[in-house]
Amino acid sequence: MEKLKYERPVINKINAGTPDKFGMNTRVKVIDEIDGVKVSELLKKYGSPLYVISEKTVRDNYKDAYRAFSNRYPKVQFAWSYKTNYLDAVCRIFHDEGSWAEVVSGFEYDKALSNGIPGGQIIFNGPDKSDEDLLKAIDNSSFIHIDHFDELYSIIRLTKNTNKKAKVAIRVNMDTGIYPQWDRFGFNYENGEAWNAINRIMLADNIDLVGLHTHIGTYIMTPQPYYVAASKLSELAVRTHKKYDHAIKYIDMGGGFASKNTLKGAYLPGKDTCPSFDDYADAITNAILNSEIKPDNLPVLFLETGRALIDDAGYLLGTVLANKRLANARRATIIDIGVNLLFTSFWYQHEIYPAKECSNVTEDTTIYGPLCMNIDIIRDAVQFPVLQKGDHVVIPRIGAYNMTQWLQFITLRPNVVLIDNDKNVNIIREKETLEAFKNLEKIPGHLNGK
Repeated sequence: MEKLKYERPVINKINAGTPDKFGMNTRVKVIDEIDGVKVSELLKKYGSPLYVISEKTVRDNYKDAYRAFSNRYPKVQFAWSYKTNYLDAVCRIFHDEGSWAEVVSGFEYDKALSNGIPGGQIIFNGPDKSDEDLLKAIDNSSFIHIDHFDELYSIIRLTKNTNKKAKVAIRVNMDTGIYPQWDRFGFNYENGEAWNAINRIMLADNIDLVGLHTHIGTYIMTPQPYYVAASKLSELAVRTHKKYDHAIKYIDMGGGFASKNTLKGAYLPGKDTCPSFDDYADAITNAILNSEIKPDNLPVLFLETGRALIDDAGYLLGTVLANKRLANARRATIIDIGVNLLFTSFWYQHEIYPAKECSNVTEDTTIYGPLCMNIDIIRDAVQFPVLQKGDHVVIPRIGAYNMTQWLQFITLRPNVVLIDNDKNVNIIREKETLEAFKNLEKIPGHLNGK
């Protein structure tokens, strides 16, 4: 029998974990497999760190969200938010399930086209659309969501020289009770900007106002603001119909649904406080159905949900590099996952688990990444067991934004693999190499000597 490693006793102030009447829970959950594939095998074959995406979870989440809305409303269309995770394999899973594409740049627009999405199934959002982008979207019959008056005037100018009508919606910002109010995108509802934009569009040639759009914020933890937002968009649709006898074809409620991650500063875990898809669906569909919109003119309900559909499907696997004691006697564990790979660690208290059974003795621990910067902190404080150099860890719920906001900083980005429904492991983005990185650099002639 192997001799147990000595663990020196320490006394520390509690900074992580919440005692109850039974004291501190010292048992830590272990994640040793993902969809039936061993974590140790994944890391051995594909390297550490490693991103893992579960195709089964992606499809299950999509079906759950679509069920919640389609059971409550007759016309529902999801559009996958490319900025949330635009790896082609991920996008194609959502498209395979019936989702359209929602993009916010010319780059993302071209990516959607390359994934086989017809122009008529692309929603083009965002404040930065060049004339070239706008002309391409008009020519492909895409839905252009106008963000500001300068963009509207550009479309009016461009459509004077085209034979096709631009299919547009306006983005509307509003007071829904959420603080801070998102007012930097779109036209404001309360000060009349949104109604002004609608009137200008309705009087313009070669522009067809087909929709109304809002995106009230991110990680919205209560459904009520969506009821307020859907009610206000419905009111604009009714006013437009009364004044111009013009029916709005769709209402786009954007995204912002919370995932089960826990925000920094939150008292309770996100998995205990996050609303369900049914909660969000009740609020939104009740507002539209209870409005003055006539039943024969009910608009299609568009949803651009990203985070809530993909977060649970992503895992980041890594390896312990070292343990040390800080000046205040707190234990620190260093892993090979840095904030360059886990950007969301700046606003989430990410859960982190061992990949195999270990000691039940936990200690208040800071989890650091490997980067030479003091802010490279994965968890400020977490009750964590003593892991040794070479042991593996798993961070779940990282599927949203970490593969679009990641950084090539100090370390190259690692492999991304997809576990499909047959438990096959597929590389969907290869790890970066020095050669691939340097291929984009050019050295001036006077520096090209030996």
